[in-house]
Amino acid sequence: MVRFAVICASNQNRSMEAHNVLLKNGFTVSSYGTGTMVRLPGPTIDKPNIYNFGTPYNEVYQELKGKDTQLYQSNGLLLMLDRNRKIKNSPERWQESRQEFDVIITCEERCFDAVCEDLIQRGESHSNPVHVINVDIKDNYEEAMVGGRMILHLAKDIEQARDLDQEIQPILDRFNQRYPSAPVLHSVSYF
Repeated sequence: MVRFAVICASNQNRSMEAHNVLLKNGFTVSSYGTGTMVRLPGPTIDKPNIYNFGTPYNEVYQELKGKDTQLYQSNGLLLMLDRNRKIKNSPERWQESRQEFDVIITCEERCFDAVCEDLIQRGESHSNPVHVINVDIKDNYEEAMVGGRMILHLAKDIEQARDLDQEIQPILDRFNQRYPSAPVLHSVSYF
């Protein structure tokens, strides 16, 4: 069984929607963020809500609900946090994880770059290849839902491969044909 990780900046929206979809479809999956802090929309664009990684989703949910239920209900944050707290306890930072994966799927290019850079900096050379794939997904609720389904299609194709190292490029080519507006980046590193 392929071990998947899905990664966005804050481990809140895109990675958690993909985590949710993959989990519901029986995949082995974890999710992470690559940012230094968890950033969520606030009452204005220049006043985001900022949390440390590891702050429980339920705690953030309760805090935002107490601050302004109407605002955070209407912008979808409470719905998102409610989904997240049903999946795992809190957002996790990629750079603090030492789990090994077969496939890492990032949701934006800067996260892809951060993961590849982190894998290089770890300097560990094991014989386990990890395929790092980027699927660009805009960071909003609707695009995260679409992106979650796209990642599910990709994961199904990857899971069916007999020899992933040999079949990855044709799988990505088919994905690009199916979703031309979401071209993928691909790199191979080693755990």
